[in-house]
Amino acid sequence: MADTPELEVMPGDWDRALAVVAHPDDLEYGGAGAVARWTREGRSVVYTLATRGEAGIDGMAPEEAAVVREREQIAAARVVGVETVEFLDHADGVVEYGLPLRRDIAAAIRRHRPELVIMTNHRDTWPGGPWLNMADHRNVGHATLDAVRDAANRWVFRELTAQGLEPWDGVRWVAAVASPQATHAVDITDTLDLAVDSLQEHRAYLEGLGDASMADPAFLREAAAEAGARFGGVPACAFELFPM
Repeated sequence: MADTPELEVMPGDWDRALAVVAHPDDLEYGGAGAVARWTREGRSVVYTLATRGEAGIDGMAPEEAAVVREREQIAAARVVGVETVEFLDHADGVVEYGLPLRRDIAAAIRRHRPELVIMTNHRDTWPGGPWLNMADHRNVGHATLDAVRDAANRWVFRELTAQGLEPWDGVRWVAAVASPQATHAVDITDTLDLAVDSLQEHRAYLEGLGDASMADPAFLREAAAEAGARFGGVPACAFELFPM
């Protein structure tokens, strides 16, 4: 159909990726299958989270939730082969787009020097319907896009250079997972089970959702099939790709 073009294959000529998202579980809701494939192929992937997800469990105080959700995120990352997980400690639920956030993400880019930056959907809505995206996702996504350029410019955030973080202009693409404007995809036939297992590590968070549809990790299989319908019929993880 004209309004649902086939998805292209994601570029594969890279070695290092940095994933920047707002909360624990953001990567597990869609991107973990691709991450698992990439780490199996010998690529390096690092996770950087703007918050610790402390506002994400209604029945748990933020101070407790921050500890629980950090632990769950680290466990979820290990399932898909990611050993380095960083937290920037912005406040969950009220993440603001602005210079402090851009600076923190630019610093992470300079530290890890990725060729691919992964983020979650920064658009106003989610795929398949009118469901509104939340401000944290939008703000972190937009800040990540800007921070890629910030990280490359010696004269932006000069304090980072003074701290020994030299500019990095090697980011070739930014890939937004779960975007309603997806352009590319990754075959996750062999890693879909790992994606489900990774999401299941967020036990306290999923329990806190009760009987909500997003509480059942099996929905990842449906999402992979939907993306795959535009990608040769194989389970897939879809991205909106921005060449930089």
